[in-house]
Amino acid sequence: MKKNVAFKGGSYAIVLSCIVLALLVVVNLLAGALPASLTKLDISSSKLYSITSNTKAVVNALEQDVTIYWIVQSGKEDDVIDNLLAKYESLSDHIQVVKRNPDVYPAFAKQYTDETVSNNSLVVVSGEKYRYVPYSDIYVSQGSAYSYSYTTSFDGEGAITSAIDYVVSTELPILYTLEGHGETALPDTFASQLEKENVETKSLSLLNVDGIPEDAAALMIHAPASDISEEEAKMLSEYVKSGGKLLILAGPVADGELTNLYGILSDYGVTAVQGIVSEGDRSHYAFQTPYVLLPDLGDSDITAPLAEKNYMAIVPIAAGLQITGDSAVSLLDTTDSAYSKLAGYQQTTYEKEDGDIDGPFSLGVDIQDHSSGRIIFFTSSYLLDDMYNAYSSGANNDMVMNALSALMGDRQAMSIRSKSLNYNYLTISESAASTIKLVMIGLVPLCYLAMGVVTVLEKRRMQR
Repeated sequence: MKKNVAFKGGSYAIVLSCIVLALLVVVNLLAGALPASLTKLDISSSKLYSITSNTKAVVNALEQDVTIYWIVQSGKEDDVIDNLLAKYESLSDHIQVVKRNPDVYPAFAKQYTDETVSNNSLVVVSGEKYRYVPYSDIYVSQGSAYSYSYTTSFDGEGAITSAIDYVVSTELPILYTLEGHGETALPDTFASQLEKENVETKSLSLLNVDGIPEDAAALMIHAPASDISEEEAKMLSEYVKSGGKLLILAGPVADGELTNLYGILSDYGVTAVQGIVSEGDRSHYAFQTPYVLLPDLGDSDITAPLAEKNYMAIVPIAAGLQITGDSAVSLLDTTDSAYSKLAGYQQTTYEKEDGDIDGPFSLGVDIQDHSSGRIIFFTSSYLLDDMYNAYSSGANNDMVMNALSALMGDRQAMSIRSKSLNYNYLTISESAASTIKLVMIGLVPLCYLAMGVVTVLEKRRMQR
């Protein structure tokens, strides 16, 4: 009788095991058929394997087919790129990923680039338009002469989404940059970012035109060495009042004042004070230099992405703004301890002197005209400088790009930033380490042993 019971129990166990295994096989098959976006969970700190809402907006708007050619030798596929491409393909029926093994198709890449093509490079094609995305644009390494270190970031999503946006766009936004007043050329990092994000740049002299070109998505004034004329100031004001977008980065100059340029702000209740702003609060300046400012971030969509990541902008050699109207929103603020030194570039001391102007000040404003016109003004000519941008971990660049994106209509492809691959290590004390060892090596095994003993004793009791 006992043998029959045991046999039946064993049979039930075998049948149950077979059913469970069959269910697992079916579940795995179903899971394998699901898109990568539903089956893979991103737990990385930098969301390396995730697609942002910006990319989803660009991809969901596709009305024409896009082919992403993945140039890679068999067996040398990068897992991160593989995962990323699978997610793009799952997001839209208009996107197809095709592998091209250079050993099998040695001449394929030559029709798109004259460069030596590395493994895991991409070519994005739609119709007659294409963009080559080299591997070096996906994994970006930057050396810092200031910290003697290298940082590596993954810019696969930014590069691919930008390429898709480029090949399906019939017209690219044009950013005009003002010239004729000793303006500084755009720094390499920022210029490269504009190119990546499909913004075409053209120079413009107001002395040779009757008005701002109609095809201007925005006009940028970067670090002028001298003031604009009254006629130019009038032209810029009319441009904004007729719906134009103006981005200005202009701080104190060594000789003279930017009276006419800063005067554009007066119609909106914003006044510039003389001198160079120094900060009295030690926690709000960098490098032990009171005029290299670490301002508080204002409440704005332009600065919010920086605040979310606890980034700070570094604002060197800036003028102070005072806001009295309701048309302007402050983007960057000093503390109440700040003051503007009237001596400017001729100052001989960091200390506050008689005649210096008390703060607080705004160092950046976002102005909305009654029309659809808009001015975003930062009062430092060095904000985009590659050195200060590096020290800010790219926050300066990101903030200005956010401003430009806001002016141009919040283009989705312009808001995707690279993701850091630098590892963060958990540092704990010796006492904490000892506690963890005790728990993992001692208590956990003892708990399992105790559970086993209890189970055996319980079975023996039931058999009696």
